[in-house]
Amino acid sequence: MSATDPNRVILTGENPFIRLSAGEGQPETCQASFWRILFCPAGPGHVLYYKSETTADQWRIYSDNIAMARWLQNTVQGMLNAETADTSIPVIEAEFSKSGDPAYFWTETILSAEDEITMTWHDLGDPLLVHTAPNEPPERRYGVCTVLIPASGARLVHNGVQAAGLPLATERDGRPFSTCALAFSESWTEAR
Repeated sequence: MSATDPNRVILTGENPFIRLSAGEGQPETCQASFWRILFCPAGPGHVLYYKSETTADQWRIYSDNIAMARWLQNTVQGMLNAETADTSIPVIEAEFSKSGDPAYFWTETILSAEDEITMTWHDLGDPLLVHTAPNEPPERRYGVCTVLIPASGARLVHNGVQAAGLPLATERDGRPFSTCALAFSESWTEAR
């Protein structure tokens, strides 16, 4: 058996996410998918796809590379959440920075002309290494190899207002997980 994945690598980077809700079985009150892309066909950069009550439950996109943001909408991000595939959503130019130590906490900061957003993950659990192939399951066109670090604590603050909701404890393949996680060393593939 070969140790080399036979599929074509289409991107590599990071994809930490925050999904908050009022409680078990309740709808998500905040959805945020952050990307730090090192390599993809549209170049490197950062992008945040985000909606909560602080955006009047409308999707907002912040990026420093609009071509990359649109490429992700048409590929992996659009597959992960069909609502974010809408390329009529404007892309807001922003600057990005990070701080922390993924053993303890991690913060991403997004600054635009009108907005300041901080996303923080804390109370981090044991990392999981996840590897899936393209088309397994069939509706997932892309495969992924990633290190997921669940966060039992997370918050998103937009212009001084904390988004409503909390992370929820879940399981992934019988291991403790969360609706909020750091996703580092993430590479996505498609079948050749």
